[in-house]
Amino acid sequence: MRTITFAKRNLKELSRDVLGYIFCIAFPIVMLIIMSVVNESIPAEAHMTTFRIDNLSGGIILFGQTFVMLFTAILVSTDKNSSFLTRLFSSPMKGSDFTMGYILPMIAIEIVQTIVTFFASVCIAGITGNTLKLPGLLLAIVTTLPSGIMFISIGLIFGTLLNEKSAPGICSVIVSAATFLGGVFFDAEGVGGAIQKVCKCLPFLYCTRVGRASVNLNFGTDSFLIPILVTSTAAILFTALAIFVFNKKMKCD
Repeated sequence: MRTITFAKRNLKELSRDVLGYIFCIAFPIVMLIIMSVVNESIPAEAHMTTFRIDNLSGGIILFGQTFVMLFTAILVSTDKNSSFLTRLFSSPMKGSDFTMGYILPMIAIEIVQTIVTFFASVCIAGITGNTLKLPGLLLAIVTTLPSGIMFISIGLIFGTLLNEKSAPGICSVIVSAATFLGGVFFDAEGVGGAIQKVCKCLPFLYCTRVGRASVNLNFGTDSFLIPILVTSTAAILFTALAIFVFNKKMKCD
């Protein structure tokens, strides 16, 4: 009950932030539209499918999730440096109540973000004469949850360790790195070389693969099974680390 009450409070705080709507909802849709326009100008002879709506819609999910990470860090760092969280530390709430109270509303936001993005994708697909498979979109809402939880946990870690001035800057770096190394707006596998090796060593590329494979109902080993295993493992590890870091910081305070 304490967790749910705290989660509702956090959700209300986030709902009052206009920037949250802009970055978490509007910005991914804007990028979806821009990249779709770019795709229409690419000659068919180029055989470039990265910006095709069925691939772009799955990849843009990662882009949106990074902003959920950013606002998680902002919320936690702001609460940490205010008297609000200090007062709660003296309450019966446990460390798990705090961490889940932050994670749960962010998961809800991430789900809404994914649904809105896919709705926009369907509209774009209709305009451009492409098709998206409804079962694939519904599946992607579920299969992209691990990557969403991973980014939320990363935001919780940065929000716990950094203040409200430093956390947004560091998270902005992660936003850029995850988008680039995740191959959202370019073919990371086609580039090859050192960049491809770096991408395969980090979970971001696998997050993108899960989204794209789910939308296209492609359940191959390399395209879906391995990526979903990697992202799920990363989500578990980062969540455990976030809980550990927050509990340690709370005890120190």
